[in-house]
Amino acid sequence: MNVIWLDSVDSTNSEALRRLPELPSGTVLAAREQTAGRGQRGNAWFSQPGKNLTFSIVLKYGEGGLAPLAASKAMWLNYLISVAVVHFLQSNAIWCKVKWPNDVYVGQKKICGILIENTLAGDQLAASVIGVGININQREFPQLANATSLWSLTGKTHSLEECLDQVLGFFEERIECLYNPVEQRGLFSTYSTHLFNADTQAHYHDLLTDREYIGIIQGVAPDGRLCIRDLEAPGKPLRYYRFKEISYIL
Repeated sequence: MNVIWLDSVDSTNSEALRRLPELPSGTVLAAREQTAGRGQRGNAWFSQPGKNLTFSIVLKYGEGGLAPLAASKAMWLNYLISVAVVHFLQSNAIWCKVKWPNDVYVGQKKICGILIENTLAGDQLAASVIGVGININQREFPQLANATSLWSLTGKTHSLEECLDQVLGFFEERIECLYNPVEQRGLFSTYSTHLFNADTQAHYHDLLTDREYIGIIQGVAPDGRLCIRDLEAPGKPLRYYRFKEISYIL
């Protein structure tokens, strides 16, 4: 992959989308400072300048890029980058979990956020911009009550360049999982094994019905929906949620 380091940018995802026509597949935009980082649900992503990894991977499909990929397979990008981050943290002796769909937590504290934005050509993916923010050397989080960093967990300062190389290495190692059903099973198994709150009673807010309840995450359905057993409803039914339909009460 070709990494381009930027001294300062509003958001690596925004910059990648602006420059999408000119950027070859496999380009990575990494920023030493993000002034308006974006996260899931329209949230801002706060990152102290020069302390953390903030980068976006550009993938294109078809001529000059990866093999064509159906839009219905986009969830595999989520599994792929989430597992790459998990492997990176594990290589640094950090045990972590993926809070569905793709935040990464250590205990009850967030260490990584991921934002994937796709462009379509009919029922096929035309391009994907995979934005990743990993807290590396930041020591204090005045705007984030439940955040942590690699430094906070290890007491060591880490090279951002080396950390990025490691994450991209894990990502590239498994990129064939996007197309190979056998490898997909292994990737999905790893993702599922590291699912935050799996098999544990916890509180959730059903955004479809505006109802809070205690449930147990049972896993992720083949179509990417989160499966939770509702412990407070008669018969304890399974409920399935797409992104922005359920929130965790931490």
